[in-house]
Amino acid sequence: MTKLKMQTPDLTAKNIEKIAEFFPNCITETVDENGQPKRAVNFPMLKQMLSGEVLDGDEAYEFTWVGKKASIVEANRPIRKTLRPCIEESRNWDSTENLYIEGDNLEVLKLLQESYLGKVKMIYIDPPYNTGNDFIYRDDFKQSAAEYDEESGVFDEEENRLFKNTDSNGRFHSDWCSMIYPRLMLARNLLSDDGVIFISIDDNEVAQMRKICDDVFGESNFVGLMTILSNPRGSQNSKNLSYVHEYLFMYAKQITELEIKGINKSEENISEFSEVDGNGKKYRLLGLRKRGGAWRKEDRPMMFYPIFVNPETGEVSLKKSDSYYIEVIPKRPTGELSRWSWGKDKFLAETSLLIGKPINRKNEPNAYDIFRKDYLESESGEIKTAKVKTIWVEKETNYQNAKNEIKALFGNSEMFDFPKPTYIVSKLAEMLFDDDDIILDFFSGSATTAHAVMQLNAEDGGNRKFIMVQLPEPCDEKSEAYKAGYKNICEIGKERIRRAGNKIKTETGADIDYGFRVFKVDESNMNDIYYSVAELNQTTLASTLDNIKADRSALDLLFGCLLDWGLPLSMPYKSEQLGDCTVHTYNEGDLVACFDMNIPEEVLVEIAKRQPLRAVFRDSCFADSPAKINVFEIFKLYAPDCTVKVL
Repeated sequence: MTKLKMQTPDLTAKNIEKIAEFFPNCITETVDENGQPKRAVNFPMLKQMLSGEVLDGDEAYEFTWVGKKASIVEANRPIRKTLRPCIEESRNWDSTENLYIEGDNLEVLKLLQESYLGKVKMIYIDPPYNTGNDFIYRDDFKQSAAEYDEESGVFDEEENRLFKNTDSNGRFHSDWCSMIYPRLMLARNLLSDDGVIFISIDDNEVAQMRKICDDVFGESNFVGLMTILSNPRGSQNSKNLSYVHEYLFMYAKQITELEIKGINKSEENISEFSEVDGNGKKYRLLGLRKRGGAWRKEDRPMMFYPIFVNPETGEVSLKKSDSYYIEVIPKRPTGELSRWSWGKDKFLAETSLLIGKPINRKNEPNAYDIFRKDYLESESGEIKTAKVKTIWVEKETNYQNAKNEIKALFGNSEMFDFPKPTYIVSKLAEMLFDDDDIILDFFSGSATTAHAVMQLNAEDGGNRKFIMVQLPEPCDEKSEAYKAGYKNICEIGKERIRRAGNKIKTETGADIDYGFRVFKVDESNMNDIYYSVAELNQTTLASTLDNIKADRSALDLLFGCLLDWGLPLSMPYKSEQLGDCTVHTYNEGDLVACFDMNIPEEVLVEIAKRQPLRAVFRDSCFADSPAKINVFEIFKLYAPDCTVKVL
């Protein structure tokens, strides 16, 4: 029986819980005065999380490596970048809600922090495995050539984003950890409270990935580690063992908020429900005796009790009578006493689901056992889903199937190295309840995730949206992709989405979103003067023509404003002429923008009368300060709830 606490709340513990919610990597364990474990704050780490500079002090007591603090600083460091729309490479630009973003995923994740904060339901990534032959991102561009050459043994004079992290590098694991850590920190922010992240990995960094994820997401949010039978024939590249598997981590943002519905049963699973009750409903029989761990009578003595069976009907009871006289106790075939998986209270509540049946047992001719009815359909008539198993051995998980999927689209299975099967991503997405969620993949590669999302939507009528992020890594000139005309991985990914969409539409006829908006990471839309205006005197300022770079279009500015204001990039918008000015209205008034010079007052009044939530103009379109004041007065009169800003 629970007792009243009869004391005031432990405010320190509550504060630690609040810190853990925002900074799970700052929570550690210590012991209290009685030697019992308790949660505590790692104050040096919390201090580092709140600092924009690498702080002095030993990096110890927690999972650490040379460069961990610098990677935290890198994650928190602001950047002056933007996403520029690329309509000509997009598909169904005006109507699609899907995104394909080209650029360094660290920069993209930073750019999406406001617009997609807490809005992503599922993240799937297949990052570099750090085999010694693959490429990883190099994030610190402030090092000199000599410093970087000395530190890693690999230096690219053109400061490319990728470098080969060979296992002869003294910082082999550290470089990889420093690459993945800040990306996961930023990715966690994008997840909804009931969101989940899945990470494919192999033996090279599985141990480090587990520790990093415990750091970033919190050990309590670990859901599971799945093993994928990816290569049944076995890899011949390893020295001693033939590897046939890879791993798949699953972490929740807040495990208390996570809901998993499981996956649809296969035809083989459905065939197991071979029994039919008087109402025509299918079910299967599962033994009530506890199997697996903690099966002994001594483990749960209250769940060891006799059950009495009516041999004429198979009905069961806890009380012996003239009708219920066959006594059954839980025991293993070897005779060891066991226990039931239900207690007496649940037995009484759901007796109708139980049935006693005679069984064949050596040296016990009249033996009975107790079974429970497991129905195929729920009370609402829907077929129940199955829990996802921690070992995937289905033939669809074979990565040769991924090659076949590439071949079916491009006519050549060698267009991309190590693609993932769409089956894996589809099954992961199928586990989640909602079918209109956002699914993010920031190591997009061949765009398997986008393909899987479209396929799943076509099958179940869902409206899931995808966000693909990929660095435009150049294709090797000797590769089949380069020979086919694809200069970088992004070109392959975008073309795969187009071809997969065509194939799915032809095969299913499904009316789903087959499009995607393309954006590319670029330097800020603003000239340097925009960021240093406080350092300029009036004479210098007067000689400046514009804050905005000359090569930027109105759409560049519009979508730059969306990022700054934290609005999603996938909503509909329209551009129209008001007088001689072009006015852009985003998502029916979430934001209205006009970037023309010398906007007439009547146009400003018309925009204000539409009462948008936000309005933005070019700073240089106003002749002087009185002109700016007039704009604010107009909006104060006609749209008092509108927030007005200038570029």
